[in-house]
Amino acid sequence: MNSTGMITERSSRKEVVSWAFYDWGNSAFATTVIAGFFPIFYNDYWRQGVEPAQSTYELGVLNSIAGLAIALSAPLLGAIADRGARRKIMLMGFAWMGAIATAALATVPQDQWQMAGFFFILGIIGFLGANIFYDSMVVDLSRGRSSDKVSALGYGMGYLGGGLLFSINVAMTIKPQWFGLSGPAEAVKMSFVTVGVWWAAFSLPLAFFVKDRKCEECPIGESIRLGMKQLAQTFREIRKYRPVVIFLIAYWLYIDAVDTIISMATKVGKDINFETNDLIKALLLVQFIAFPAAIAFGFLGQKIGTKRAIYIALAVYVGVCVWAWRMDSIGEFYGLAVAIGLVQGGVQSLSRSYYSRLIPPEKAVEFFGFYNMLGKFAALLGPLLVGQVGLITGRTQDGVLALTLMLVAGAILLSRVREDRVAVV
Repeated sequence: MNSTGMITERSSRKEVVSWAFYDWGNSAFATTVIAGFFPIFYNDYWRQGVEPAQSTYELGVLNSIAGLAIALSAPLLGAIADRGARRKIMLMGFAWMGAIATAALATVPQDQWQMAGFFFILGIIGFLGANIFYDSMVVDLSRGRSSDKVSALGYGMGYLGGGLLFSINVAMTIKPQWFGLSGPAEAVKMSFVTVGVWWAAFSLPLAFFVKDRKCEECPIGESIRLGMKQLAQTFREIRKYRPVVIFLIAYWLYIDAVDTIISMATKVGKDINFETNDLIKALLLVQFIAFPAAIAFGFLGQKIGTKRAIYIALAVYVGVCVWAWRMDSIGEFYGLAVAIGLVQGGVQSLSRSYYSRLIPPEKAVEFFGFYNMLGKFAALLGPLLVGQVGLITGRTQDGVLALTLMLVAGAILLSRVREDRVAVV
């Protein structure tokens, strides 16, 4: 197809769709576990009776530990995969580790919050680690402006697939007897199992049908040695790519706020004493709004420019944070869900595709390692910020308001990125 189409000569339709189906599978972890049931179940089952501000702070710490682990390892993982041509193997290894850890949450007894936290951290590491290799494949599957559409397809499929399983999981908790379950607690545990199976199963099309970029194979030990050498070289070399450096810092700031809102929204609602069923329904609403919105943002990026489309999404997020700060009714929570659904997929997919156009294609994996490293290293700060401010003021919403500083600073830095200046030595 030509430059306006989704598929380029470097990829087949089967490869693009198979790649996108991984997002269909792993997004169930993001929706059912990270955004949906884990924060609520952690509060009501594993930390029952603990002050809401304390459990919110602990949840922030768990997210931050996982973020630190992947942040420190992401560049090295990317360099090793680039040298060893093991991109799919690495992706599948992290994905299946995350899927197994997620299913294992169903085995954690009540009040055993440390064990629950351990499996949750493993699940996040698997999720984020696999995404390093998944994100980098955009470069191989698309070219130029078509990367906006391919990236948006992945996110759109993710919201649809994650939302589909999440709707089934919600039905399981609301009407557990329909599924032969004893009650909501057993339904949530069974939901963790279904996410693990769903994630693992929908990783298979990518494993079977997406071709790894060809390069010379070498033993894993040699890959590690060469990868570490290449990592040191990349640290020196990346400074030559001024637009990449500026974008990564901007992305580090604004995606921190976005990720924090996604991962802690239900916990904030729980602290305001909103009903669990209302919170879950609002999250479900996000998923099905986000699917067409993510696809639409791909076209919007082509129409008005990727950066302008990202600015629109960030402006909406600033409004969301201010609105959440004064929110006191469940109707407002539903309104925020609609607003987030309209832009959530857009800011993620367009950031990924914009970055893919700034980096040298032959270094895609290691440069995407930095992309994930900075994005998730920032996620160390966001959950802790919300939790810590909540402990100090006794009001979690104050921490949400503080996230606006990161969004605004990120937008300002993004405005300084010049695509026409690929490298400055």
